[in-house]
Amino acid sequence: MPLTEWRDTKETLHRYAQIVGKIRLAASARCNHWWNVPFHVTGRGITTRPMRQVDENLIFTIDFDFVDHRLVIATLDGEERSFPLPGHSVASFHDATLAALAALGIHVPIALPRPFDLPDTGRPFAEDTEHATYDPVAANRYWRVLSQVATTLEEFAAGYSGKRSPIHHFWHTFDIAHSRFSGRQIDQPRQTDPVTREAYSREVISFGFWFGDDTFAEPAFYSYTAPEPTGLAGEPLSPASAQWLARGDSHLAVLRYDAARGETDPRAAVLAFYESAYRAGAGRAGWDVTALACPGGITDPVLRL
Repeated sequence: MPLTEWRDTKETLHRYAQIVGKIRLAASARCNHWWNVPFHVTGRGITTRPMRQVDENLIFTIDFDFVDHRLVIATLDGEERSFPLPGHSVASFHDATLAALAALGIHVPIALPRPFDLPDTGRPFAEDTEHATYDPVAANRYWRVLSQVATTLEEFAAGYSGKRSPIHHFWHTFDIAHSRFSGRQIDQPRQTDPVTREAYSREVISFGFWFGDDTFAEPAFYSYTAPEPTGLAGEPLSPASAQWLARGDSHLAVLRYDAARGETDPRAAVLAFYESAYRAGAGRAGWDVTALACPGGITDPVLRL
């Protein structure tokens, strides 16, 4: 999945996702660590999951279908509106999405209707005619990779009995992730922005996959521990091609996608990478790894026998 081969489609699709994601943000009940906000992977693409506001809106979902390449908005009573994904700029996608919602009687005000944490954050979605590339082959491959990573993360997540996140696709950073928490509350500086404060209000080790961006121009699996314990970057990682990369004052464990695909058993290599990164962070941070273990997804010690 070389970034250079689908960068234009990715940049357009990322902004499509942010439009729908901000609708999800506005129409869902807030959940700890923003877990109400991300998308989930489906058998045809990604979904917002059912949502509504506190007013009289119908319960509805918005799905990206990367098989037939359509945006599908459906209500609980069976009404549906959809339109093709190819052929749209970000501006026309924004307008078509709001028009489809209105046709179903759904009205969701989008707070700050412009990109979040992207280079053009000052430009409203409704004015972005620059990003207008949608390659169906690339979009389908993106979803297929997401699906493979999601099932691998689900397998890895099953081994932890503590508080953990779902496997979800964040539209602001365009990565898919799973997080494990120790329960320890983290005091943060008062000037820390509210998005970061909620995301990192508890000690966490996160695991995920991103498709590459201007700062790291290739797809890769990753993990980090926050706050980072002393000596983390000196811990071993598996497989041998994995490495620690400096990221400001902290470090990121990285396994490049192409390196994982080059292993004899790519899935096993990714699982080993996540496990090694977890043990590095949990060990250095003093987590009770044995007590939090959940081998095979089973917490009852009798059932493990």
